Amino acid sequence: MSDLRSRQLAHLTRPGSSPALVVVDVQRDFADPDCLRGYGLTQAAVSALDQAVNRIGDLVDAARAAEVPVFWVELGSDPARPWRSSSWLRSGDYDAPMSPAEPCVLGTPGAEWYRVRPAEGEPRVVKRGYSGFLGTDLDARLHTAGRDWLTVVGLTSECCVDATAQDAVQLDWPVVVPRDATAAYDLDVNAAALVQLGLNVALLSDVDEVAGLWKKVPR
Repeated sequence: MSDLRSRQLAHLTRPGSSPALVVVDVQRDFADPDCLRGYGLTQAAVSALDQAVNRIGDLVDAARAAEVPVFWVELGSDPARPWRSSSWLRSGDYDAPMSPAEPCVLGTPGAEWYRVRPAEGEPRVVKRGYSGFLGTDLDARLHTAGRDWLTVVGLTSECCVDATAQDAVQLDWPVVVPRDATAAYDLDVNAAALVQLGLNVALLSDVDEVAGLWKKVPR
């Protein structure tokens, strides 16, 4: 282990440390293979996605056992407030109404959690873009809860996980991203996203190491 990594881990497990888990967009439209048929995923990518969802579930269980609060971030696309720049990027039409194919439209089955879900009383944050922090009260909720470092997991690594982790570190949160608790729809894209996250945003880890760090934090 490098000296830098040792110092990073020592900070996360110091007396008074207060971790939180942030789960991003593990919703049917992003995780259910039946909802992703039009994306052209390879079998290897489907398998990697399935494994990531399993590991996210493992980490949620570990967080609850360690009394680490879990914050749930979910996309809620609102037809009354279309994301016009996203429409422009994908179709070239800035003024187009929200497409029927838009993921995670509020109140639709595609917006439901997939194989993991909030327990009663766990905070939920609805976003309308990529980042769980942009236009939400996630930062304030984390501070109110007395947290001081975050583990960010979810879907997808190069998009909403990246955007949420990017905003977190820019808001002064130390961020950990477990490699095995995120995925993308292409294995090479996921690998590149993890490289970028490790360079500029987060301490890369895995589910078992994070669960072990939580156990070391004095309660």
